[in-house]
Amino acid sequence: MVEIPIPTPALPSVPPTLPSLLALTLAAAGCLATGALAADAPSGATPSTAASANAVTAGAYRVVVDAPSPLKETLERNVGLVRWQNYAEMTDELLDRLLREALDEARNAAAAEGFFSPDSRITIDRQASPATVTLTLVPGEPTRITSVHAVVTGPATTDAPLGTDAIAKLTRDWSLPERETFRQPAWNAAKDQALATLQASPYAAAKITNSEASIDPERRSADLLIEIDSGPPFRFGRLEISGLRKYAPSIARNFSTIQPGEPYSERALIRYVRRLNASGYFASVQAAIDRDTRHPEDATVNVALIEGPTKRFEGGVGYSTDVQYRANASYRDVNIDGQGLQMLTEGRVETTSQTASLRLSRPPNAAGWIGTFSAGAARTDIEGLVTRTAFTGTRWHMVEEYNELALSATCYLDEQQPSGAPRHSSHALYPEVERYWRRVDNLIAPTAGWMGVVHAGVGVPGLSSRGFGRVLGRVSAWVPIDRANELQLRAEGGAVLANSRDDIPSSLLFRTGGDTTVRGYAFESLGVQDGDATVPGRYYAVASVDAIHWIGESWGLATFIDAGNATDSLSGLHLALGYGVGARVRTPFGPVRLDLAYGQDVHKMRVHFSVGLTV
Repeated sequence: MVEIPIPTPALPSVPPTLPSLLALTLAAAGCLATGALAADAPSGATPSTAASANAVTAGAYRVVVDAPSPLKETLERNVGLVRWQNYAEMTDELLDRLLREALDEARNAAAAEGFFSPDSRITIDRQASPATVTLTLVPGEPTRITSVHAVVTGPATTDAPLGTDAIAKLTRDWSLPERETFRQPAWNAAKDQALATLQASPYAAAKITNSEASIDPERRSADLLIEIDSGPPFRFGRLEISGLRKYAPSIARNFSTIQPGEPYSERALIRYVRRLNASGYFASVQAAIDRDTRHPEDATVNVALIEGPTKRFEGGVGYSTDVQYRANASYRDVNIDGQGLQMLTEGRVETTSQTASLRLSRPPNAAGWIGTFSAGAARTDIEGLVTRTAFTGTRWHMVEEYNELALSATCYLDEQQPSGAPRHSSHALYPEVERYWRRVDNLIAPTAGWMGVVHAGVGVPGLSSRGFGRVLGRVSAWVPIDRANELQLRAEGGAVLANSRDDIPSSLLFRTGGDTTVRGYAFESLGVQDGDATVPGRYYAVASVDAIHWIGESWGLATFIDAGNATDSLSGLHLALGYGVGARVRTPFGPVRLDLAYGQDVHKMRVHFSVGLTV
């Protein structure tokens, strides 16, 4: 039995290059089997004399690595004999040294991959031109983990639920379980993850006090031990903001929902940083608590900011399967009054629609509310219906995104021209309340949890061409089955409470179909027939199920089924079906979906492409 001490990682793991593997080998060298150096040398020659007797003309040799993948790639990266084979100024002395060191380097590399008793040899073919050096390594059976002991000491062990929940998560998410092959990079990563899990809880100063991987090469077994001292629990203190020249500290401070005195949470700090990054004011944001264990009950949050440019012009062209070709341009100034008032003007021209808008946004106030004021106009020509809409209004929403509340009031002027039917004009003053619930592991690219939203509003009688009520709801869920498979579920529906859709602006009615609703159908092609056009109705419902099999961390294959429609009568609601297969890609800006769908009602196949979330 050989005890291999693993040093506590104070910095991120170093890639598995030759120097990083030597410590493991030196500790285990006495138990590793000795490989043979075979060459055209007299019987009984030592490795050193064999290499010298067969020295190859300087700079005139090539190396063939005979080993199973991925060990072959590991050897090619970490064995000097391989890496130096193209060195133009090779000498016999250097080659002799490389040959002597190659077997030890090969065993080191194999040990880091969990093979502690490999059979390794080197042969030289001097008749080849150039001379060929063959490095052969037969790894044998891998070393597997027979036991894992993760021990946490300190106050976290009795702190329920924050400390005990963090310890339970550390145990549940341990990434190197029993019966897995022992690999040094995986062992380092497992320790780093365990420590990070505890440090993300109030125990931000947790540290590894001991870690060992006890390797028995004969039994090909590894016993793992990691001991972590939790240290004291931390609580948030004051925000210490630095780096501001153009903006008042209150602008950055008001994006925070952290309350002094509440238990430290890495998740809460990350959410604060994400809001600052998305605000438009800053080019760089870094935040961390002071981990001084002498003052854990009042840990200062140090926020370092770099202000970004205030003015930005953007433009582009693109294509999507819903709206086809598009071109857009925008101009943003995030500080038009010297106090953080933002202005955004935007124009967009698409195959089926054209829009122009102006929006003014105030930075959050001390209560955490952001106010926006907007105006715009849009023209659409979709499924035989031409609409022209102008709007102006205000919307106020909370910076807290997991339990977001928003209030708005908008004035609409609308005109609808269905092909083969009379023109309709309408107007409405429409106040609305929105409530969001987001219970997911990641807001941008969730893999587990759910999101939901409810909208409720009214067309104010006397200030609208028709009084009405309007409600809609949407919920999405991500259900992991195992590491490679998951379900994504979505359901949504809405209703306009009025006797007729006449005199109600089209923006407040419902059509469906397209990339993010019912695949297999054209964009907003499902609705009410009026003359030769498909117009929006007073009710709609959509549901879908995606089953995804992930290939690695980022790529996946999906099968799906969608059902939905929009109508003027619930009794006559017919759900159009669409189903098919697709590809999925996880990206930093949200999921990317490419789907091939069959619309059962239209008997056609359609390609759909979309990016991001819809809740």
